[in-house]
Amino acid sequence: MASSSANCAEALAPAAVDDLFEERIGDVTVEADLAGKPALDAYLAAARALGADPDQAAVFEDALSGVEAGRAGGFVVGVDRVGQAHAQRAHGADTVVTDLAELLGRP
Repeated sequence: MASSSANCAEALAPAAVDDLFEERIGDVTVEADLAGKPALDAYLAAARALGADPDQAAVFEDALSGVEAGRAGGFVVGVDRVGQAHAQRAHGADTVVTDLAELLGRP
């Protein structure tokens, strides 16, 4: 999990998914002095933290700049929270969901 948000942990708390992430890199642009979105730096740092090649990773992103950054690196799932599905596809999302549960075949 890479996040440019200083409140990454707080944002994830309601979903109770903390145990699903082996690594969490919060506000990577500040902590690691990386370029922010739409640069790919944060996603590359997350892949390195997991010991994964970038082509083995996927980006799940709600911000258009993040979708664009992820597109530069490979597969992108747009998470449409505010009615931007069309714009996310235009910025490079391979698929767009409104809820990550859709990827599991559950409503």
